[in-house]
Amino acid sequence: QVQLVESGGGLVQPGGSLRLSCVASGSSFSSNAMGWYRQAPGKQRELVAAITTGHSTKYADSVKGRFTISRDNAKKTVYLQMNSLKPEDTAVYYCNGWYNSYYIGRPDYWGQGTQVTVSS
Repeated sequence: QVQLVESGGGLVQPGGSLRLSCVASGSSFSSNAMGWYRQAPGKQRELVAAITTGHSTKYADSVKGRFTISRDNAKKTVYLQMNSLKPEDTAVYYCNGWYNSYYIGRPDYWGQGTQVTVSS
């Protein structure tokens, strides 16, 4: 059973930056696609970004050019660098993984989430 622990959330002003980190337990990290979802109040959870084992990436249209997902297999960590943050980016951000090298279907496991609030 893979466990994920997120960190890096917080309060930031519009236009600011945050970097989220997610550390995984277990030995399967390097063979799993990883990603970040978010859920704003009253809205459905949505995919923000995902990365394959080969480091191919996918982004939601709303974050393209502002967010960057990356992974460090040696540290079993996936990152989400968020720049030019907007109030509409306010949400709980969830790290997730797939027992697959590619992000196919629903994720297989999730972290507990970290709150990101963008407000002046």
